Amino acid sequence: MAAVKVHTTKPDSASPCDRETFSEEFGSDSGDEALLCDADLELNPFDGLPYSSRYYKLHQERKQLPVWGAKSAFMASLVSNPFIILCGNARIGKSSQIPQWCAEHCLSSKYQHGVVVCTQTHKQTAVSLALRVADEMDVNIGHEVGYTIPFENCCINETILRYSTDDMLLQEMMSDPLLEHYGVIVIDETHKRTVSTDVLLGLLKDIVRQRPELKVVIISSPHMSKKLHSFYGNVPLIQVENEEPIGYPVEVVYSCIPPENYFMPALKLLFEIHHTREKGDIAIFLSCIKEIDEACNIIRRESSKLHPMLGELVPVPFYPEQSRYVDGPSDILEKNSRQYKRRVLLTTSMGESLICIENVKFVIDVGMEKKNVYNPRIRADSLVTQPISKIQADMRTQIRGSAGLGKCFRLYTEEFLKKEMTELSPACVLESKLTRMVLFLKRMAIADMGQCDFIDKPAPEALMQALEDLDYLAALDDDGNLSEIGIIMSEFPLDPQMAKALVASCEFDCVHEMLTIAAMVTAPFCFLDPPPGSEEIACTCRRKFLHSEGDHFTLINVYNAYKQNKLLSSNQFCEDEKWCHDNFLNCSALRTADAIRADLLDIMQRIELPISKPAFGTHKNSLNVKRALLSGYFMQTARDVDGLGNYVMLTHKHVAQLHPFSSYCSTKLKPEWVLFHEFTISENNCIRIVSDVSPEMFVQLAPQYYFTNLPPSESKELLQEIIDHFSKLSDGEEQHVSNKENKQEDLSHQHEDRCVIQ
Repeated sequence: MAAVKVHTTKPDSASPCDRETFSEEFGSDSGDEALLCDADLELNPFDGLPYSSRYYKLHQERKQLPVWGAKSAFMASLVSNPFIILCGNARIGKSSQIPQWCAEHCLSSKYQHGVVVCTQTHKQTAVSLALRVADEMDVNIGHEVGYTIPFENCCINETILRYSTDDMLLQEMMSDPLLEHYGVIVIDETHKRTVSTDVLLGLLKDIVRQRPELKVVIISSPHMSKKLHSFYGNVPLIQVENEEPIGYPVEVVYSCIPPENYFMPALKLLFEIHHTREKGDIAIFLSCIKEIDEACNIIRRESSKLHPMLGELVPVPFYPEQSRYVDGPSDILEKNSRQYKRRVLLTTSMGESLICIENVKFVIDVGMEKKNVYNPRIRADSLVTQPISKIQADMRTQIRGSAGLGKCFRLYTEEFLKKEMTELSPACVLESKLTRMVLFLKRMAIADMGQCDFIDKPAPEALMQALEDLDYLAALDDDGNLSEIGIIMSEFPLDPQMAKALVASCEFDCVHEMLTIAAMVTAPFCFLDPPPGSEEIACTCRRKFLHSEGDHFTLINVYNAYKQNKLLSSNQFCEDEKWCHDNFLNCSALRTADAIRADLLDIMQRIELPISKPAFGTHKNSLNVKRALLSGYFMQTARDVDGLGNYVMLTHKHVAQLHPFSSYCSTKLKPEWVLFHEFTISENNCIRIVSDVSPEMFVQLAPQYYFTNLPPSESKELLQEIIDHFSKLSDGEEQHVSNKENKQEDLSHQHEDRCVIQ
């Protein structure tokens, strides 16, 4: 089918930013009363109540969005086709308007086929979109419109339109394999190529075959339109093309040199812009979180040396992986301050589609990103520095608001963009650990779902390694299907290794402790890097939480202290913030951990797993916690080979040191054998969240067939000696029991003989 192209022109007034992003406010409620002259009795079909004045004001704004011109073509295609692909640039209204049109379609059929769900790759985007769309539809959030994100559900059964993260929709499929609750499924941000989105795109082809009445709408950037059209075949492709840019134009300035050693040049350019005294906020796209923290410290330090007439530079770190601002932008600028303050938004990849600061006038783009790429051969992530994609570079020119003519400084050459940058970022399914995805697909096979069709098929080696890991974790039976343990593991929204450790905690009577550990390692890291000059104070605060048994136990201490403080606080929100600030802890991370823990406990109660009483602090409990952890994380163990803290991984021969935040860094004696939660191959190899374990415990809990597959090493020889020792002890006991039985049998024979003689 030929593609439908919809051309849009720039409206007389600058169109509003598509609320796919964070925005500082949704606007005032000073609607036009004139719009209501003959419409006082017009009722909202979604809730049966009269429309408010704000609805008409927002409706006029919606009509100015570039995507609005595609509405008639879209609605016509939706009626007669199971799949529709719609492509367009960022901030044209795709994510906010198309789900509303789908809701109108479902309303027209009286919801006989179901309601609407729209997936997002980021939880914060799902929340902000739901809030915006509920406002535009003039309905209540949590009723007609809602959202479902990890560990938070703001929907009821009657919700007509819900925004959901892609992984939450996959989770929903385990109880509703054909997604029969929905009449229209909108898959948004497909160009992000997350693992969950790619799996959904494949599974929906099978679901539509079994449910011909289902409608699937796929929203993407123009760069991916050909790939999607090829994958789905003869389906409508609607391309929304802007003849003029949205908002104010941006001048793109290229560097004359390749992007090498970009960090300091980016900060130097920042100060040069500031010295021009040209007003407007600045957004800087760096390559990783470490660079964000380092840039913040430098800006704070150098800003204090600037002449007061230039104004103040206020760094605003934004961590896209956590959807979190630090010192949120709405609180930074004092309304009555006479001194000019310029915000400097510091972010990384993925920040392009999540931020919308109204006063950004300058963008500095380093053109590089550091990301973790999983290597199945060694079961570890590698930190790789690589160029961003062209679509990311494109989106970074659109981070602007109402500040007039803007500039985007690209710290790389135009030739570098054309030759070194790919059109799209690589699919995450090609670079990620697939154990959790394979566990899900195995679970779907129980529900008689077909094989998943991928746009880009994962490497067979990665799939085989994921199956092998599930086999080691006893999640598969002899036929390769999910075992009973595997089915229970799939119920938890956790990495399979942590899910197995949580299941094992039921056997070892340490459920409460493992729930806390699972929540704390799933949430963002709770310890904050201290500002320059306060390192000693932060270190002293951290010592209060350290536990001699290891970092997993330190995390329990932190969580318990946080909960204890909440119990003693009268104003919980303010007291939480102050307590965390005083102890250099991430309050947002601890609140997230609290929500995760409550959700995991609910799951355990729902599937009726035995829950033991808390016993944290006893020696027996510490041993049991380590046993439960080893049941899931025996593949992540290492040994100090020289007594100096140089740990060699058992699964490969990479050497790592303890992370500086580890409780063992403050002690002279380092444990010889440790279990770790995270390891990334990088310039400064570190293992994070470690606890000491005994090799005897390891050989007792790790499957024998995993041990035999370990590469030859001194550590393996030591473990083999322990296994042989246990084997001799076992043989000795068996021999002792056998001799005892033989002796008793001989005595019995003698007794029988005597009886016969007599």
